[in-house]
Amino acid sequence: MADPRRAGLLLAGALLAVIAPLRAAPAHNAPLPNPDAGRSVFLEDLTSPELAQRVAAGTTTALVPVGGTEQSGAHLVLGKHNARVKVLAGRIAQALGNAVVTPVVAYVPEGSIHPPAAHMKYTGTISIPEPTFEALLAGTARSLREHGFRDVIFLGDHGGYQASLKHAADAVNHDAAAKGASFRATALDTYYRVTQTAYVDALKSRGYTLAEIGQHAGLADTSLSLALAPEGVRADALAAGAQPQSQPGVAGDPRRASAALGQLGVQLIIDQSVAAIRAATARP
Repeated sequence: MADPRRAGLLLAGALLAVIAPLRAAPAHNAPLPNPDAGRSVFLEDLTSPELAQRVAAGTTTALVPVGGTEQSGAHLVLGKHNARVKVLAGRIAQALGNAVVTPVVAYVPEGSIHPPAAHMKYTGTISIPEPTFEALLAGTARSLREHGFRDVIFLGDHGGYQASLKHAADAVNHDAAAKGASFRATALDTYYRVTQTAYVDALKSRGYTLAEIGQHAGLADTSLSLALAPEGVRADALAAGAQPQSQPGVAGDPRRASAALGQLGVQLIIDQSVAAIRAATARP
């Protein structure tokens, strides 16, 4: 006859073998550990203590990427500037090694709302008054200064508001100087200027004309998007092959755009911006 005590012990052992792994397993809704937590260069990805630790350790430069919400013809999405400037700012921050990237500023001046002018003539463009835009930038820089950042760099992906970036930086610097703070805001015109100079020269050296390269949604603009945010390029509209003159909102010819051509501009923007930021943030 089987020993009932031995049978009970065997049953208890079997139950423990089943229950123990369940106790060790994380709860169904518990977040899994993230080995990359705290390593991102994007401020939004960090917790407040993680950012504070990084600032204390010497990460005292903040990049403020400024995009915009504007039309770019039928082949580029309204948020092309926002997508591109975030990727570029991230790569610049990684190259610097002591910088983080704030959320993208997506609402910018685009001209008169009523009557609509320039990009506001096309559906989806959003325009913000210049004083409001400049106050937003200044408030962002002052917030970062309060948290221990010594340098704030405005990176503007669109040409129309470059003067406003400088106005905001000047206002913050005047305020910091009055308080004797070791702080500097910089409107990095190099970031945008390279797309109008060195990048254009690189494309011209490969046989592309200025009319094709264009000023807006042309070959240069579209190639940058293909290199940085290809999901924002409508391949069907690009392949349709309409003449540039018949595409509302387009100044240039994007039909021969490519990611490879865009990469030329990407590298120029990163290299020249990193050099300019290092020069601007150097202390005696």
